[in-house]
Amino acid sequence: MDFSLSNEEVAFRGQVRAWVSANVPCDYGSAGWPEPLEDRERYRVMREWTQKLYDGGWAGVTWPKEYGGRGATPVEQFLFLEEIATYRTPGPISVIGVGMVGPTIMAFGRGDQKEAHLRKILSGEQIWCQGFSEPDAGSDLAALKTTAVLDGDHYVVNGQKIWTSFGPIADWCLLQVRTDTAVAKHKGLSCLLVDMRSPGIEVRPIRQITGDAEFSELFFTNLRVPRSNLLGQENDGWRVAISTLMHERVNIAALVYTQIRRDLREVVALTKRTQHRGRPLSAVPEVRQRLVRAYSVVESLRLSNLRMRAGTTAADDPGPIGSIFKLIWATTNQALLELPVDLLGPYAELLDGPDGGRAGSGLWLKRYFRSLGNSIEGGTSEILRNIIAERVLGLGRAPTRDTARVAK
Repeated sequence: MDFSLSNEEVAFRGQVRAWVSANVPCDYGSAGWPEPLEDRERYRVMREWTQKLYDGGWAGVTWPKEYGGRGATPVEQFLFLEEIATYRTPGPISVIGVGMVGPTIMAFGRGDQKEAHLRKILSGEQIWCQGFSEPDAGSDLAALKTTAVLDGDHYVVNGQKIWTSFGPIADWCLLQVRTDTAVAKHKGLSCLLVDMRSPGIEVRPIRQITGDAEFSELFFTNLRVPRSNLLGQENDGWRVAISTLMHERVNIAALVYTQIRRDLREVVALTKRTQHRGRPLSAVPEVRQRLVRAYSVVESLRLSNLRMRAGTTAADDPGPIGSIFKLIWATTNQALLELPVDLLGPYAELLDGPDGGRAGSGLWLKRYFRSLGNSIEGGTSEILRNIIAERVLGLGRAPTRDTARVAK
């Protein structure tokens, strides 16, 4: 495949660089752009950054212009993310809305649903969460038990969700529920657009090992959701969910690539300035080998992102290739962030490095702890390997315990 850029893509990259240079003067978390320590203030900064992206026309690069997007190609979207990765910026507070919910509403929503939500998702006015996982339905999403019973013009929802990103601050939730208990589990699901300010919703933040509370539990008790908030057809929620998850893995592949690229740059800088027995760590052969391995995978992610996006549009179903990306970036990110923890030892727990300078944009140990969740979020590594085997390699379904017993 030819990875060279067209004249139009080169010109597009130039536009991005000009905007980034004018609007991102330094790294977020540095002295020139400090990161607040309090959660509420961090979310405020994230909203402001999302609004700035929207005002500049960069919030939804591939979204159609009619919904407030730029109407660019998936390759151009990736070029934008590459250029923005030159700096460390606040996290996108609308990441779930832009990368998952928005494309799902475009694919399955009615005209009034698109009008009510899409532009507000891009601007950050509406923050979305995703109500999929449950305590007994994580990797097996179709086993979910949260029910929605039709009562006149409303669905009455009862049940629980867990590991809900942005749950504590979300305005809306893309909620998977069971509307028919008499059919096969994949066939009785429906998808609802839920206003998080509705009576009957309790949000309980989950405190992580990092000290943050990115996730939450959601409890629904006789929650009434208008029937008009049904996304797609009743009992067709499995198809909606699969579309959402495919978009999630592909869009996160690009976002995480830029994150890993920044992390690699910072780890390399750390090894250059940290001394070991009179020489920089970057001169130690074992360290160099680990850095080279990380660089090779990061570069393969860049090329694979371009290959996947070539000849596609934002509306295309990304398919199972997103599962490959998710598996690769999860393992790569964990291995990369483990390196500075190994190198710094107890100094990895501190904001300041052993040379008196910052050990990156935050605590290396904290960032490593956070990366451990990569093996679970967005699909566990075990489930992803099965998806790759079945849908990419065509190996058929993995045998169950019963079939394995019969085979013996």
